[in-house]
Amino acid sequence: MAVLRPYLYTGGVHKHGLLIELLEDLGGYIIQKVVTGTEVNLIMLIPEKDIGIVKKQSDELLGIMTEAPLTGVEIAVVSPTLASHHLPHSACDIAEYLRHPGANTNMIGLARGMGRRVSLSMDYERKLINEHDIAVFTFGSFRDCIINKKPKLFEGIEIPIVVTGGPDLKTEEVPGADLYVGDIGRTSHRLRKTEEINALDKLNEEIGKIADNIRKQQAKDPLAVLPSRVMKEIENQIPEIHRVLSPAPLTLQLDGLRVKLPYDEFHEKVEKLEFDEGVVLSELANISRSKMKNYILIKIKSKSDVGFAI
Repeated sequence: MAVLRPYLYTGGVHKHGLLIELLEDLGGYIIQKVVTGTEVNLIMLIPEKDIGIVKKQSDELLGIMTEAPLTGVEIAVVSPTLASHHLPHSACDIAEYLRHPGANTNMIGLARGMGRRVSLSMDYERKLINEHDIAVFTFGSFRDCIINKKPKLFEGIEIPIVVTGGPDLKTEEVPGADLYVGDIGRTSHRLRKTEEINALDKLNEEIGKIADNIRKQQAKDPLAVLPSRVMKEIENQIPEIHRVLSPAPLTLQLDGLRVKLPYDEFHEKVEKLEFDEGVVLSELANISRSKMKNYILIKIKSKSDVGFAI
């Protein structure tokens, strides 16, 4: 199974097809394509041994190719409250900034106190968060609250937990957190100050390291099939996916993907997805109803579970 590396290509809109053809010939994948009036952005997974070839083609097309380390990572940006007000919310800036290196982000607001009766149940919230690769909890500016009260929200969360807040704390001071990044607290302005941008850059860099560690652990017992290959087969075999209006109708995860089609109508088609090797997807993955909008969630089994990999 080839080692794939994520990159972002930005270049002229008219000749990008040459790059796509080259990448597909090499065994790579286009994850997302965004076309504007003057340029195209391609988020790509490239076979590690062929990066130089694709880079050369990129240069010939007068494009720019940069690493996008969070490509194929779906992140839950969790806020204790997302109140209705006219002030900016730091969680919005965090979710937006995480998309720069390729991540897909979903914002999840938790209601507490008086809003509890209209909020999601805690069990539902946990399951929804655990469908992602990484959870980023966005807290405020009170040291005692972050250290002694907010960690209760981590109960039942099985994926890596990243915490942001205003105070300058060490990760080990926040019980249950795998990473803490300060200088990102609740503000009444967009996160645009120098120290805030520096903190967002640090957040992206450190989350990139967490994602790399997950990939390294996966390499010890590889997935039975690459999520990007499953994505490609869905695009080829289930034409309805091309009618989905979401910018990311197929959202890659480190161990699977979210398919933004109704579960009841399409889960059997997804389960029966065929591969050239003579197997169907249900043999390689667990397919279930997502907690998000009745979508389809695919979690790919490891090679040791299946006995082989394709």
